Amino acid sequence: MTDYKLKNFETGNLFEDSGWLLSEPGCEKPSLLRAIYNKREIALKDDSYGFYKYADWLPINRILKGSAPTITYKSSSLAKTLGLKNLFVSFSGYWPQIGAEMTTCSFKETEAYSVCARLESSKRGVMVVASAGNTARAFAKVCSENGIPLLLVIPEDNLDALWWGSKIEENVKLICTPKGTDYFDAIDLSVKICKSPLFFEEGGAKNVARRDGMGTTVLSAATFIGEIPEYYFQAIGSGTGTIAAWEANLRLLDDGRFGKRKMKLIPSQNIPFTPMYDAWREGRREIVFENEEFAKKCALTIEAKVLSNRRPPYSIAGGLFDALKDTDGDIEAVTNDELRRACDLFFATEGIDIHPASGVALAGMIKSIDRKGIDRDSLMMLNITGGGENLFKRDRALYYLKPDLIIDNRESQSKIVELAESLF
Repeated sequence: MTDYKLKNFETGNLFEDSGWLLSEPGCEKPSLLRAIYNKREIALKDDSYGFYKYADWLPINRILKGSAPTITYKSSSLAKTLGLKNLFVSFSGYWPQIGAEMTTCSFKETEAYSVCARLESSKRGVMVVASAGNTARAFAKVCSENGIPLLLVIPEDNLDALWWGSKIEENVKLICTPKGTDYFDAIDLSVKICKSPLFFEEGGAKNVARRDGMGTTVLSAATFIGEIPEYYFQAIGSGTGTIAAWEANLRLLDDGRFGKRKMKLIPSQNIPFTPMYDAWREGRREIVFENEEFAKKCALTIEAKVLSNRRPPYSIAGGLFDALKDTDGDIEAVTNDELRRACDLFFATEGIDIHPASGVALAGMIKSIDRKGIDRDSLMMLNITGGGENLFKRDRALYYLKPDLIIDNRESQSKIVELAESLF
């Protein structure tokens, strides 16, 4: 449905999308691809299209049912408390009072509705999605409602994140890695499962549809405000959302109607798991773990569990390192106590609960403003990537998924494939 080509960030090569490309064919050096859209100026569709109001800049082949867009509004109470004049909140979650209708309460819906719409209806096989929780919830909703075969892989310790307001259909299956494992273990298992021709990987940050779906948060802000913000704040586990924000910003510059600035990107991580923060502070492009087991332990102790990616797209060409360099950005780090206080502050001032990761974004914004002496009159965008869960769950029956299988990564490759294939 959308007219676009793919471009390799590293080589600059431009080529057609043959259907599900995650890298440039024949190119050995790792690099993210970008979608280059035929429409230079975005024309928003009406609100009846939901998330697909941004379809001009989404690499999609169809429109799926059930979507909702991010809602941007100008903060009054929170902004006043923090002494800010131009704070705009882009809220992805459930908050009907402002028009936010994401029933999984997470901006991961922007990824799922874009990725699944990139799939051609004729594509065979089962898509595999590894997740720390929120992404799985979003993809399960979209695939269940639209009849798309899906295999989820998440750590067993994160099962409490798999709830929905309606029953998940049988075309969605769930495999867990055992207790004590983390998101990286789920990713590792999903890669091994995809050695079977029955399955194909969703692709994560490498999938242009995932990033361009996440980039609609910036499109929401810029089209609501009428210009590109000066500062952008978000929590990061992989950094994919911040990369997406950078790419959306570049498209808006090319559009020409929203100003000529690049937002200063300031994402935040949750202490003690801060691999990107540590690398950035030391001026390193590469992330290095001196002790993998210690890194896993740190990932399991953060409150914002969804921010626990041990292999983020930070170093890759076109990844977070390049995004921060290009925008004169920075990374903050906040403790569990700081994120809890930020969540409480948001609820007290704005009147809605937010996820721990969103608390990381707010706490990081506060620290960055204070530490860097940012002008409090600046035009700021705060990306609240999840919220309204308590509101959604109130007086509503919930449905949960139990794992169809629990598979240890240390099983043989053949055994892993055999077990996964038995579900379909």
